[in-house]
Amino acid sequence: MRPGDTGWLEAEQSRLLGFGTSAAPGSWLDDIGLADAGQPRQTWLAARSLHVRSLGVLLEHPGSGSLAAGALVALDEEFRDHEYGGWLPVQKSCYQHAFVLLAAATANRAGIPGAERLLAEAATVFEERFWDERSGMCVDEWDRDWSTPAPYRGLNGTMHAVEAMLAVGGVWTDRAARICERVVGIGRDFGWRLPEHYDEQWVPQPDFNREQPDDPFKPYGATVGHAFEWARLLLHLDAETGQDHTAAAVALYERAAADGWAVDGAEGFVYTTDWDGRPVVHDRMHWVLAEAVAAATVLHATTGEERYDRDARTWWEYADRYLLDREHGSWHHQLDRNQQPLRTVWPGKPDLYHAVQATLFARFPVRGSLAAAIASGQLGLA
Repeated sequence: MRPGDTGWLEAEQSRLLGFGTSAAPGSWLDDIGLADAGQPRQTWLAARSLHVRSLGVLLEHPGSGSLAAGALVALDEEFRDHEYGGWLPVQKSCYQHAFVLLAAATANRAGIPGAERLLAEAATVFEERFWDERSGMCVDEWDRDWSTPAPYRGLNGTMHAVEAMLAVGGVWTDRAARICERVVGIGRDFGWRLPEHYDEQWVPQPDFNREQPDDPFKPYGATVGHAFEWARLLLHLDAETGQDHTAAAVALYERAAADGWAVDGAEGFVYTTDWDGRPVVHDRMHWVLAEAVAAATVLHATTGEERYDRDARTWWEYADRYLLDREHGSWHHQLDRNQQPLRTVWPGKPDLYHAVQATLFARFPVRGSLAAAIASGQLGLA
């Protein structure tokens, strides 16, 4: 089987879901799938674990039910802020809460006990604290007692909010559509290199974190992987609403592919570029490759154009050669431009979210969420 074939994807999905099964929910996983004692347990990791293990339940992967149930309990008890509401840590972020909302929606679809209540609570918190009806965008961060929002606004947390909103559906789909319309306008204005960072009026801050360009959540410059994610999310939105954002999705995809793939003389995607498309951080992050493959796959399913399938095949072959760790499991999360593992941004193999999702898009139809696609029981075009 070639990398990217249906059977290969099924086998890789199963291999990935066998990684890290003994670690407590929310643990940062090390190179062999054990909890890294040097890293704090995190709400976003527990939420992504609940999401992935609930997808495992829908996929009928053995053992996924108990893992999902454990992750839900952890979110319900350990990571909940029992004093002020929402979920810890002290700074309440859109990013973390978007993943709680996504996880709860996926778990509810998978029938995990307690997920319906968790979903209702997560939706209430997100609506009250992070959805900004006036701007049609998301507040990024609050202090612990919800008294003061931070002035920073960002596309990373907002992007994952769109993912969660589409998974919840209903009025949340309308909110996701408002966000996407604004992001398309921003993309058009900036040549499809999306600014990540804004002030509280949503004025772009293109020099933000220039001195810390490889920040894992707020890097300087244009983030190649996020352009791919936005391209894909536009098509998931279209699947739910009947709108047509194909042109914008293609523009984001083509800019990211041109700026990111093998632009420094070596295979792989660079992490970030400046506003002229020159690489800033050359490291190859596994999640960028996963999102590139996912975007190519969804564009192929949506348009039928074979060039997207060719791209996906090329990138899957790269992942097979360099990212998949067949000795210790999962994927190397960060490589240098010589394809050697690095630990400067992502030590170990923290979680499975991006890699597992990448194995699924070619095997199921394009829907608002992967959980909905899997629950439909229909194979995709692969």
